[in-house]
Amino acid sequence: MNASNMALRGLPQRLVNDALLDEVSAQEAVKSSEAESVPLVQYLVENGTLSALQIADVTAHEFGVPLFDLNYLKIESCPKAIVDANLLTKHLILPMSRNGNRLQVAMCDPTNLHAINEIRFQVGTTVEPIVVEYDKLKVALNAYVEGQDEGLGNALGDLDDIQLESLDLEAGEELDDDQPEAGEGTDDAPIVRFVNKLLLDAIKKGASDIHFEPYEKSYRVRFRTDGILEEMAKPPTNLAPRLAARLKVMSQMDISERRVPQDGRIKLKLSKTRAIDFRVNTLPTQYGEKIVLRILDPTSAQLGIEMLGYEEDQQEAYMKALHEPQGMILVTGPTGSGKTVSLYTGLNILNTPERNISTAEDPIEINLEGINQVQVNSRVGLTFAEALRAFLRQDPDIVMVGEIRDLETAEIAIKAAQTGHLVLSTLHTNSAPETLTRLLNMGVPSFNVATSVSLIIAQRLARRLCAKCKEPANIPESALIEQGFEMISTPLNEIQVFQPVGCDSCTNGYKGRVGIYEVLKMSPAVSQIIMAGGNSLEIGKQAKEEGFRTLRQSALMKVAAGVTSLQEANRVTKD
Repeated sequence: MNASNMALRGLPQRLVNDALLDEVSAQEAVKSSEAESVPLVQYLVENGTLSALQIADVTAHEFGVPLFDLNYLKIESCPKAIVDANLLTKHLILPMSRNGNRLQVAMCDPTNLHAINEIRFQVGTTVEPIVVEYDKLKVALNAYVEGQDEGLGNALGDLDDIQLESLDLEAGEELDDDQPEAGEGTDDAPIVRFVNKLLLDAIKKGASDIHFEPYEKSYRVRFRTDGILEEMAKPPTNLAPRLAARLKVMSQMDISERRVPQDGRIKLKLSKTRAIDFRVNTLPTQYGEKIVLRILDPTSAQLGIEMLGYEEDQQEAYMKALHEPQGMILVTGPTGSGKTVSLYTGLNILNTPERNISTAEDPIEINLEGINQVQVNSRVGLTFAEALRAFLRQDPDIVMVGEIRDLETAEIAIKAAQTGHLVLSTLHTNSAPETLTRLLNMGVPSFNVATSVSLIIAQRLARRLCAKCKEPANIPESALIEQGFEMISTPLNEIQVFQPVGCDSCTNGYKGRVGIYEVLKMSPAVSQIIMAGGNSLEIGKQAKEEGFRTLRQSALMKVAAGVTSLQEANRVTKD
């Protein structure tokens, strides 16, 4: 149905009646919110169309529901553990008070009967909606859910020995059915406490990896935080075999096998509502087994696309490609550049009941409810190509391939993209234009590349400056020109570069990371260059004429916006 003849009712019609929106704008907002699978209220507020207070006031009057200011609510007084936190987050609902058989809940849209019915079914009480402002509800709900995670708060506070020994740890799925039993001596209390404490400290610090590294005369444990490795502990060298054995038992590996690499998983339950997965890999080295744990937090896959760091036009291009009925979206970059989060964020946007989504991954990093995820296992012949063939026999709408590694996988993925399917995948290339030539070098015909690929995203991750301690840096205009700032739209005399300082709230002046992106749309002109056998330089030149920004330009825009430092931009990108 076209926006021009869409019949309005309910809240959108009331917004038109109150002259807050004209009819065309209201119709477009309804259509866009449905396309992006977000509530109308959220869409209107986050796009700056109307303020949260305006919408809340209109909603309350339209539906005869009380309006409440959440600034006056004490989160600690809200009923705890009464509704599953995932359900609250999904529907953006906050339990405010319970009186007998009545539960009052704060929400933005009291017409969301599906959400009300789900909560009523779980709690077994009458649910009374109270209208609140969207922005205040998000803040209050986050505080409420964090308060529910008491297990995490206790574990990261003053831990005693009993807590450290009795963490709720589950081993991941076994890789083989004939794993031997764990040997003796792997469960001694000091080793258990030490390993558990390291896992908890890594989560608290926001680390992405933990490295256990044996050397001839030393042993060290390092955390990778915001992309940078930092030494955290130096246990005695003679503990190396016992630490390795403990980690291998936790992840259900064969502790008697020290000659070949092994893979496993650990699940750490922090509370009833939050669990963290660890992907574990061992590597035999000269002085023992090096073990790396990759920390997989499922909440990272539930970030909104606006949190990833895309510029407005880049985000718009990604969203448009996601909602195309067919085609191929490729995300490229080195290991640890955030490709998986970009793909999972896109899949979460597309994950609706009417779509059949299947993924082939190696390994499956984060479990996504409602998506059919397949673990590739080359030892039994389940390759990316075989998984893709099976997907195409099961009537998929959307297919995600963890990585295109060879011509066979590329050809099947392209065939899927050309036959009415949306395909998402990754490649290891340095830039978006190089991705196209990489496919050609694999042996994919230029015609197939030009007609199947719809969007390419190349990305890196840069550390964010700490908002509390960053300070202005005095950089002369000539140095800004030398660094390439004339390539971005911000005038040089308006650019203020910031530098890291360091405080109690951050690590060396940085806290968190932000994505740096280049987004290449497949235009007719770019397609012609591919068909003519052009190289990545020719593709990049044409794309720039059409508004394409390189990784370097995107990084400098983040510097000009005060998000990251010039040193960090230079670390992750080059001219």
